[in-house]
Amino acid sequence: MRGHLDGLILAVLESGPLHGYAIIEALQARSGGALDLPTGTVYPALRRLERAGHLAGAWSTVGGRERRTYRLTRAGKHALAAQRGEWEEFRDVVNRVLGGGSWPATG
Repeated sequence: MRGHLDGLILAVLESGPLHGYAIIEALQARSGGALDLPTGTVYPALRRLERAGHLAGAWSTVGGRERRTYRLTRAGKHALAAQRGEWEEFRDVVNRVLGGGSWPATG
């Protein structure tokens, strides 16, 4: 998870604004239950992304409860595109190494 959480959060918010707990639920749903992240992991990441300018947060009252809702900023969209590119490159490298294909011997 280390190094990938920010991109996952940005990807979930690409479809529209969500409050913190809804982000956790969306990560869990989109991962088929594989990502069951504690609030102590997600909320600090949300604050970090907001400080970096990748998210904009606003307080609102929903059902009598104060909630902070986050949305992707323009900088966040650019960061997401960069994260996707890095992920695709990493995935391709891992596939080449673990994929079991035959590679020319060196030396």
